[in-house]
Amino acid sequence: MTDKTRDFRDLRVWQAAMNLAVRVYALIRSFPAQETYGLSAQLRRAVISVPSNIAEGYRRESTKEYLQHLSIAQASLAGVALRRGYSNAADVKKLIELCASVGKQLYALRNSLRVKMNLRPPTPDP
Repeated sequence: MTDKTRDFRDLRVWQAAMNLAVRVYALIRSFPAQETYGLSAQLRRAVISVPSNIAEGYRRESTKEYLQHLSIAQASLAGVALRRGYSNAADVKKLIELCASVGKQLYALRNSLRVKMNLRPPTPDP
């Protein structure tokens, strides 16, 4: 976090996660009706968890709690399992790239906080 960061909304990673959520919600609209309570619901829960956990962690009392919420946000990205079939390949590819970008930003923020706390760095992100 920099001096310019006064709120979680100022974080680029939160902004990117919100962009991802908006794009996934738009993609879900093209899914078949039978997926409303299946894949669509799973994707909505997973993708909204990312910016929500970034925001909640930012507001926590301790850096340790913040790290925990960032870890949950990172794990939620894994739940955004986008597959070809319900949308065109270009849209899915773009969303997968956005997921990867958000993941890298979360990883960098977590590393920065761990250094601040004098903790050992996490294992490298695959």
